[in-house]
Formats: sequence, structure tokens, C-alpha cells
Amino acid sequence: MTKRLLVIEDESTLSRLLSYNLTQEGYEVTVEDHGSAGLERAQNESFELILLDLMLPGMSGLDILRKLRSSGIRTPVVILTAKNAEEEVVEGLKAGADDYITKPFGVSELLARVAAVLRRATGREDQPMDEDVQESRIELGDLMIYPDKYEVALGTQQITLRPKEFEVLLYLARKPGVVMTRDDLMNAVWGFDYIGGQRTVDVHVSSLRKKLELDPDSVHIDSIRGVGYKLVVRKKTGAPHSG
Repeated sequence: MTKRLLVIEDESTLSRLLSYNLTQEGYEVTVEDHGSAGLERAQNESFELILLDLMLPGMSGLDILRKLRSSGIRTPVVILTAKNAEEEVVEGLKAGADDYITKPFGVSELLARVAAVLRRATGREDQPMDEDVQESRIELGDLMIYPDKYEVALGTQQITLRPKEFEVLLYLARKPGVVMTRDDLMNAVWGFDYIGGQRTVDVHVSSLRKKLELDPDSVHIDSIRGVGYKLVVRKKTGAPHSG
């Protein structure tokens, strides 16, 4: 069954980015850009998770969270907070938030946190470890990616990646054979308001390529001139699987 998510965020660029990427991940997403409207939606409809900005018109995110918890609504909440807002984070967690993410953030980090909170909410963390690992694995040819552990293996060889290299590979691996633009990768990995240039993407892809040369006949990254990159799987042992 498709999980329903509520995004309460008044910054239109960010809410569109969240809605697009969460929908692509298979979630059903509802967006509200006003505090009072968001609270009303959360109180009257059923959602599996709420992404809640703390700075909202009409009513603050903390007030929304307190009202939800005081009325007995236990829907998991991930708060979105500004950088260096430690006091807000502490207040949010005390008020009943399940997790938080600091702006600016990469989409890969967001998706990982959402998935982790949903797993905790449904009790999946109590399942045997081997089953949990199986559900959180992406398999492409001889390439194995474990999103929850930030681990990658190519055949029998473990590949050591820096965090951003891993997130670039993970983003490409979620849609093998599909061209991802540099803007796609920049927004997903570094965040929509990252001020660095697209050269950052090229450098990380170049480094990834070198590390995948252990078995270039199995999987490699193709450049599409003037557009972006795609992950190409040569030997496919099964359909991509992710949890």
C-alpha cells in the first residue's frame, strides 16, 4: 500500500523539490504551505509521516507538533530546521518529533531519513538483521549497494567511497539507464541551494568511475555530453531491488 506523506512547508521551491522526489520514490504526497491549514490536514486525514518546517505563517511548526501530540496523534514527524538552530531541534525533539533534518540537505539524505523513520514506526527494526539488510539493498549486475550502511561492493570487492560519492552513485542507481542531469544530481546530493558549481558533480563522477573500474564490464557511468550522466549495467543478475 502506498504510504501517504504530508509536507508542511511554505517555501515553494523546497516544497516542490520535496514533493517531486518523494513522489518519485513511490510515496503519495500532500503539501500545505500554511501552519493552520497544515494542522487541520494532519488532524483530519491519515498520514504515515509528516515533514514539518518550523518557521511557518499562521502557526509555528513547534505549535503544530505540540497540538498534534496533545490531541493523541502519534504520526511520525520529521522536522525541517535551519542550519545552526540547535535550540529549535532540541525543542522539537522534546515536543515529540521523531527526527530532524537541517537545511540545506541533499535529497538522498532526506529519503534515507524518511525511510528509517517509517521503518521504526512500523516495527521493522525488530525483524531479523538479514531480512532487514535484504530489504535495504540495491542490486545491479555485480554491484551491490546498501543505502542504510553506506556500503558498496562490486563482485567480491568492497569499494570505499566518500559520502558524497556514495550519494551520487545511489541516486544514479535508483534509475539505471536513465540520464540524470547535473542539476538533478546537484539538487539531490548537495541540496537545492548549494552555492558551488556543477564542476563539483563532474569531479565526484570522475572519482566514482575510477573506483568502478574494478569491473567495467559489469557497470559503468556514461557521460551524455551537455546533459549529464547515467549508470549503465552490463551484466544484470536481477531487477533492481530496494527497500
